[in-house]
Amino acid sequence: MQKRIILLIFAVIFFSCNHSKEVNQIYKWPDVKPPVADQKPHETGMHGDKRNDEYYWMADFFTKGPDSDKVVEYLKAENGYTDTMMAATKQFQTNLFGEMKGRIKEKDESVPVFKNGFFYYTRSEEGEQYFKYCRKKGRLEAAEEVLLDVDVMAKNHPYYSASGFNISPDNKLLAYGVDTVSRRQYTIYVKNLETGETFKDAIFPTSGGSVWGNDNKTLFYTATNPKTLLSEEIKRHTLGDDDKKDVVVYKEKDNSNYIGVGKTKSGKYIIIGSSATVSSEYRILEADKPEGKFEVFQPRMKDVLYDIDHQNDKFLIVTNKDALNFKLMETPLNKTGVENWKEVIPTSKDVLIEGVEVFKKFMVVTERKNGLLQLRIRNIESNSEYYVDFGEPAYAAYVGANPEYNSETLRYYYTSLTTPGSTYDYGMVSKEKQLLKRQEVVGGYDPEQYVTERLYATSHDGLKIPVSLVFKKGTKLEGNAPLLLYAYGSYGNSMDAGFSTNRLSLLDRGFIFAIAHVRGGQEMGRQWYEDGKLFRKKNTFTDFIDCAEFLIKQKYTSTAHLYAEGGSAGGLLMGAISNMRPDLWHGIIADVPFVDVVTTMLDESIPLTTNEFDEWGNPKNKDSYDYMKSYSPYDNVEKKEYPNMLVTTGLHDSQVQYFEPAKWVARLRTHKTDKNILLLQTNMEAGHGGASGRFEYLKEIALQYSFMFALEGIDK
Repeated sequence: MQKRIILLIFAVIFFSCNHSKEVNQIYKWPDVKPPVADQKPHETGMHGDKRNDEYYWMADFFTKGPDSDKVVEYLKAENGYTDTMMAATKQFQTNLFGEMKGRIKEKDESVPVFKNGFFYYTRSEEGEQYFKYCRKKGRLEAAEEVLLDVDVMAKNHPYYSASGFNISPDNKLLAYGVDTVSRRQYTIYVKNLETGETFKDAIFPTSGGSVWGNDNKTLFYTATNPKTLLSEEIKRHTLGDDDKKDVVVYKEKDNSNYIGVGKTKSGKYIIIGSSATVSSEYRILEADKPEGKFEVFQPRMKDVLYDIDHQNDKFLIVTNKDALNFKLMETPLNKTGVENWKEVIPTSKDVLIEGVEVFKKFMVVTERKNGLLQLRIRNIESNSEYYVDFGEPAYAAYVGANPEYNSETLRYYYTSLTTPGSTYDYGMVSKEKQLLKRQEVVGGYDPEQYVTERLYATSHDGLKIPVSLVFKKGTKLEGNAPLLLYAYGSYGNSMDAGFSTNRLSLLDRGFIFAIAHVRGGQEMGRQWYEDGKLFRKKNTFTDFIDCAEFLIKQKYTSTAHLYAEGGSAGGLLMGAISNMRPDLWHGIIADVPFVDVVTTMLDESIPLTTNEFDEWGNPKNKDSYDYMKSYSPYDNVEKKEYPNMLVTTGLHDSQVQYFEPAKWVARLRTHKTDKNILLLQTNMEAGHGGASGRFEYLKEIALQYSFMFALEGIDK
């Protein structure tokens, strides 16, 4: 299919930014026909259900099927159509990109983190897309040592990701992972930091991370399946050996579990974790004995999650055993079975325990209450405790990088919708905090010019759903302001209210930005998540709709100016609400959306499918099949009007395969009865996270913003 190139002159019609008219005056979109995808009948039903997937052939790119080339042609044709339709915004997109890039401090440096005698940090240079991974010995005034120059390493690669940086206990070796495809399949390399030599060891395919044994020559890592991308084995590698001979120290038999390997902060134990959505299991090995055998900490228990860390003469355990919102337990080093666990902090009906950061003399418990994070510090010698005070109505606070076990200082990160990301050191004895760095907004930023609010919408079943908002002072709340409503709502991932320099480009043009903290996340406790998964998944969708109707009722916006955005599992939310209430939105942005739920969950050869059964259900069971099909966006496309939509994907996406959004858009094109805009944009060189580098992703955001601005009649 050939890319259409039509030279057009566009007349752009816009109106003032106070949006006083109920019906938007948009610029005139070109009268160009979109690509038409071939239809090939393909039966994918089960349980006696007839289910034809006429675009099933679009999956051929990764399988190298007969239509592999045709898939690429179709995606390029859609990109060409998007380019043509958005041609009148090209200069505006360029300006937006420059505007957002201009807020980023190009020559910058992270806050140094002290570990085992060295200060580690990254720094970036003006005009460069990536960074340099550096350290200084003993003091910040010491000479700099550049461990990796990722700017140099990434040259000649359209996509480049370096991660999993792991220094050996003797500070002489660096292990790291590299992905140049964006499939999250990493090759692990090892560099000698004394000689600068990169060893011949090149271990593939892996998750990218690794753990050193205390002998400084043994490396543990997670090996992945090259097709399904599942983390299947933990292997042990000895420097200099052929990785094909690496020993499998653990093999996961349950393909619904994720596995990984880590190390306690104390440095005493190497830990293998195996976890699904509803249960987990750990194995431990003394790091001084890397050739030894891993021992099971506590065999997996049905519907029980637990997490562990080592502190002095005991292990700490965060678990939901008989505790919906989790509790903190402890057990002796040589008696790790559940029968020996002793309660340290009991469970609570209104406080969720999310995790614990361990120090030799302290523990810092991350809790969530009323949708907000709080840090609870306990001195284990005096058994006294207190909470860190943050003082804003909506914010996010996270435990930062704290690798030093003996430290009495807590590093934490704080942000809000109006407060740029801020790194603090907090004296756990003195209770004094020191601001080390606040994200600089180049060109100036005055938080007093913006307003943040925390509201509560009422769900269809009477629950209060938190909504976090931010807008610029002076924005008229008369029902005509454009509003972008965002949510995720899956896997228990909570969407906290954080700052974004890019978002200023929306707020300064009159937009309100709102986050709907819908069920499926964990903002309001574990039950909030349980009520938004499996056979209660539709609560996520109805909560989002309820939040939208609430904002309209409160005159923050109207249907003529309301936009929705979500990505990945949040893209499933976008697909569902487009089917359920297409009349409610003027525009929807679906980023890398998971929209073909039934087909994907039926195909265990597709990356990560089996890991997801506890979240969505297994459609091989009829009740799960029927429920999933009842909300799956692809299955519920109908002959009716849909809102304006921009759909994005990446050809190499390892999380949500490119063919889901491509098939969805193709089916929408044949069913929608309106003349609204429907665009599909595929990044042909990237995956789930979009473009790599510090700046390239801004072009994707500029496209999204200009799409909404075009619909609002904003052209500058």
